[in-house]
Amino acid sequence: MNDLRQGFHRDVEEIRSQIGRLGALIVEMIPRVTDILLDQDLEGAEYVLLGDDEIDARAVDIEERALRLLALQAPVAGDLRQIASALKISSEMERSADLCCNVCKAARRIYGHELDPKLRGIIQKLSTQATREYREALDAYVNLDAVHAAALDDIDSYLDDLHRLFIQQILESHSNGSIDLQVAVQLALVGRFYERLGDHAVNLGQKVRYIVTGWLPEQEALARFRAREEAESARGAAEQE
Repeated sequence: MNDLRQGFHRDVEEIRSQIGRLGALIVEMIPRVTDILLDQDLEGAEYVLLGDDEIDARAVDIEERALRLLALQAPVAGDLRQIASALKISSEMERSADLCCNVCKAARRIYGHELDPKLRGIIQKLSTQATREYREALDAYVNLDAVHAAALDDIDSYLDDLHRLFIQQILESHSNGSIDLQVAVQLALVGRFYERLGDHAVNLGQKVRYIVTGWLPEQEALARFRAREEAESARGAAEQE
């Protein structure tokens, strides 16, 4: 039995290692696809897009390993949270890689169009912040640091502000003729891709909090819903008296 448990924990640690390696790839991809976009590097864009199959394969392997452990080992408590979260985390990371690929696709669509310095500067800031958040989320996962993970939601507000600033600058650049409508639309999508990368980092942080403490954001929503139900029930009882 002891050997079985040791084997189980080795499998759990292997899943954690796989997630760590996959997350590190995403952290590296974000600035890389930003350079591809700003440098109009079509060859680099093609290289990233071809590599997406490897990301998908790694995510699928993590999911299959986690499902196998759930089926064969029937884990409980912290072990169950760890493995169940691996299923969600691998999906978050696979979608994050897709967002990076979408930046490359946008780079191909706006190839040949010059971007003014203000747009380029905000794109670089979006990339830097998204990379920072993803690295913070990955560090929180590797170290199972719930406090660090909880801070990601506040950190992400800066990325949201940058996204709004970017949309405003796109509109200004389009109105003064610096970029045409097609480029404006593609850049607006790019801004959304970076903003979504931040959202995925926040989601990863929430999974870390769940692993460590059992907390889920849905629990707060449930508590608010029940409080409203109780208040309405109390009001109804008072009106009947």
